[in-house]
Amino acid sequence: MSAISVGQAVVLGALEGVTEFLPVSSTGHLKIAEGLMGIPVDDGAVVGFSAVIQVGAIAAVLVYFFKDIVRIVSAWLRGLRDKEERYHHDYKFAWWVICATIPIVAVGLAAKPLIEGPLASLWVVAGSLIAGSGVMWAADRMGRHKRGEDDTSFKDAMLVGSSQILALLFPGFSRSGATMSTALMLDLDRVAATRLSFFLGIPALTGAGIYELKDALGTGTGALPLAVGTAVSFVVAYASIAWLLKFVAQHSFNAFVIYRIVVGLLLFGLLGAGVINS
Repeated sequence: MSAISVGQAVVLGALEGVTEFLPVSSTGHLKIAEGLMGIPVDDGAVVGFSAVIQVGAIAAVLVYFFKDIVRIVSAWLRGLRDKEERYHHDYKFAWWVICATIPIVAVGLAAKPLIEGPLASLWVVAGSLIAGSGVMWAADRMGRHKRGEDDTSFKDAMLVGSSQILALLFPGFSRSGATMSTALMLDLDRVAATRLSFFLGIPALTGAGIYELKDALGTGTGALPLAVGTAVSFVVAYASIAWLLKFVAQHSFNAFVIYRIVVGLLLFGLLGAGVINS
């Protein structure tokens, strides 16, 4: 029997789509939902399912930013053949994304037992939600928001890409929250920080989904729930991306900070009262 039903897959897929790119922690919200539905959060099939349905959200990014991605990939391919093209920002940016993905891949492979074991606890999620809120609040106020997307550098990409490790080790911290906060500390404006977070998430999350696919299917999660969850994730994530880019252009991250603190405290309360298991 599948570890996750089709109905549960719809709920988790929608939740993944809404939260993957918002700085509120998709992993944290998925684990909370799994706990409330009585799904064991540290089960191998469940961990694999969560990683695989992220591919739906990544597919939404690929579609939404299709023209940008084609432009960047085309510049990279031209640069491989023509030395003169290597001075183009898009060529360099493509290499920066590749290099910035290496740290999270290395840590993900090395720390896999911890990530799928002790660090998958909902206590960790609750604490990380609140701790990440403090980092985001400070970053939004420390940053001078004076640099745009064209001003990004290799150093920016490496620091922002490496910050994804925080979310990998501490589910609840939020990959988007970590990357956006780091970008803001580097004085990127909110829109540039958000777009950089999107582009850096493409290889990391796609790789994680592909890597986990075999384990997800081999440990009890059926193909149908995986397909349904991924499809729902795609549709909802596309709408979420469009909304977020409009929102950050005119607002601070205060709403996300407050929301994360409320959810974190609520989760602590539910765990302490024994309503859900860690």
